[in-house]
Amino acid sequence: MLIIKKTLLILCIILTSAGSFAQNNDSIVSSRQDSISRSAISYITRQFAITRPLNIEFSTVSPYNYTAKSDKGILAGGKMNGYSQIKANATFNFIKKRNWLLGTTLGYRYTNVDAHINEEPTANSNSIHDNFHYQYSSLNFTYFSKFLDRTTIYTTNLIVDGSEKHFERVKGLISGTMVLKANERTKIMAGLALYIDPSLQVPLIPTFTLEHRFNNGLMADIMFPSRVMLRKHFFNKARLSLGTELDRTAFYLYNINPNNNSQKYEYRQIVLNNGLVYEHLLGENFVLTARTGLKSIVIGRLFEKEESFGSPLIKVSQDPSFYFNIGISFNPFSKVNK
Repeated sequence: MLIIKKTLLILCIILTSAGSFAQNNDSIVSSRQDSISRSAISYITRQFAITRPLNIEFSTVSPYNYTAKSDKGILAGGKMNGYSQIKANATFNFIKKRNWLLGTTLGYRYTNVDAHINEEPTANSNSIHDNFHYQYSSLNFTYFSKFLDRTTIYTTNLIVDGSEKHFERVKGLISGTMVLKANERTKIMAGLALYIDPSLQVPLIPTFTLEHRFNNGLMADIMFPSRVMLRKHFFNKARLSLGTELDRTAFYLYNINPNNNSQKYEYRQIVLNNGLVYEHLLGENFVLTARTGLKSIVIGRLFEKEESFGSPLIKVSQDPSFYFNIGISFNPFSKVNK
């Protein structure tokens, strides 16, 4: 029973970690493109908030019920009573050339949880309250070129992540994105992303981006597989969006197997955040973002670190819950829409 209790404790922790709502939308501002370097930096900044020089967020969710299962049946259920998370990341481009960039990203996440566990089949109950940490860093290289006479952006990321105790994994990401169409109303891009991570079953993913401005002022923003949003600018410095964003969270876990305390585990989950996003430009370069809506786990799995994500020890499901996220990011390439 000891291993079950410790495992359930960890599950409570990781179930609340879905609130990693990165500010990955383009900002409510537009960019002046006076060179290929500035245009490329602006594009990457708009599409990937991790590349912004500074991003800080706070998130919380409403209480919800959850269930943990294995191949042998239900292990436990319970209720998540409280959750809060602080996330911060900073990116520095220390070499900037006309056709390429080299930089680094540092990130940290702090999670506080309060949960109630009902064990199966004994019906014993426990309460958990604790704090947890996650950190990562990456070396980022971006190159801008022409392929088939079209602008193409190549990115390479070398990523190291872990907990407050250890660095655990070295991973990589290689992607190429081709600009198929770009004018004042419509931008279309397509590409491929290759994840270098032995725990993944499907490392190659197609990517697609569509941004279209309608005559009534609405804008469709689709970035597969990350988001589908419908946006509207107003008051010159504000924007309201409605849609769905895909989010991913991972934690490394220790000391949950009394027969082998050196065994390490990892939990990963994919989450859908459905709702509203409000963004407001503060001054020239700071963007305040608030999100709220309904959150649900699409996939949640606990597995041994040396094994594949496709061979989980435990699968997790939860009832939908309401979430709220507020954050501020710094974007030096922002200009107010006029």
